[in-house]
Amino acid sequence: MALRARQRCHAVLTGLVALATTAVLAAAPPASAADTWTEIGSDRADPLTESQGLTSVEVPAGSANRYTGIGTVPASVSSRGWNHVGDPDASYDGYYIEPYQADSGTAKMFRVQAPGGAWSEYVHTLGGGEALNNSWVAIAPAGQWMLAGEYGTMSRLLVFPTPGVNTSTSPSANLPQASTVDLDHAVRDVQGCDFVTATQLLCSSDDPAGTLFGITKPLLKIDLSAAPGATNVTGHVTALRQLPLRSGCSGTFEAEGIDYDRRDGTLRVIVVSPGFCVLTDSKTYRFTKS
Repeated sequence: MALRARQRCHAVLTGLVALATTAVLAAAPPASAADTWTEIGSDRADPLTESQGLTSVEVPAGSANRYTGIGTVPASVSSRGWNHVGDPDASYDGYYIEPYQADSGTAKMFRVQAPGGAWSEYVHTLGGGEALNNSWVAIAPAGQWMLAGEYGTMSRLLVFPTPGVNTSTSPSANLPQASTVDLDHAVRDVQGCDFVTATQLLCSSDDPAGTLFGITKPLLKIDLSAAPGATNVTGHVTALRQLPLRSGCSGTFEAEGIDYDRRDGTLRVIVVSPGFCVLTDSKTYRFTKS
C-alpha cells in the first residue's frame, strides 16, 4: 500500500509539473523565424559612462553614439536630487532626451538637448499609482510623442508629449502623461525600449526570475495596435531570446539600455557583468535581424 501511495503521489507531481510547464509556454508566445536576432559582435562597455543606456544619433549626420552612466550625470543635476539617469533616445530631427529619477519619489525629469545644443528640463509630477522609476525613454518616429517606462512588474508603458518637440510642452509647466500602452502580457524590469517602426518596439528586460517568459534577461518585442498618441493603444508582447550572459565572473548580470539604428539595422544592448568583472568585461552586444 505504501508503494502504491508513493507511485500515486509521484504521478500527481509529474502531472502538476507538466501543467505548470504548459502554462508557462502558453503565457510566453514563441518568436517566429522572422524575429531572429543574431549576435554579430560586442564592444566593452565602460562602467562609469556606458553602463545605463545608449542611443544612435542621426542628426547632425556623422554624430557619435551617445551613452549614459553614473559618470555622465552632471554635478549641477545630481546636486538637485536627480541622481539616476536611464536609457536615453534621440529623435529623427536632432533632439536628445535623457530620463532622470530622484529618491524623493514625487516627480521624474526629462533633460532635453535641442539640435542647437541648448539644454532644458521638463518635470513630470507622478500620478496616482505611478512608480518613481524613470528607466528609459523612446521617441516615436513621428517625433511628437514618446514612451517612458517604470520598473518592476508592469502591464503598461507611459506615453508623454515629446518635450521640446511637441509644442504643447514647456519647461515651466508640468509635463503631463497623455495616455498608456496597455500590454497583453506583463513585463518585468524593462531597462530600455527603442522603436523599430512606428508601431513596433524592441525592449531589454532585466527580469531575474524568468517566470514570465521562461527565460531570464529577455529581449522583448512589443507590437502596438497603432502609433502612440493622446489615446490609449494596446501592445502585444513576445519574448525573442535571452540576452548574452558571458563573463569571467559568476553572479548576477544586469541588462541595461537598448538602441536600434535604423540606418543599418543594428541592434545594440548593454549587459553589465557581475562582481569585479563589471570593470573589465561588461559589453555592448550587437545584433542583426536574420
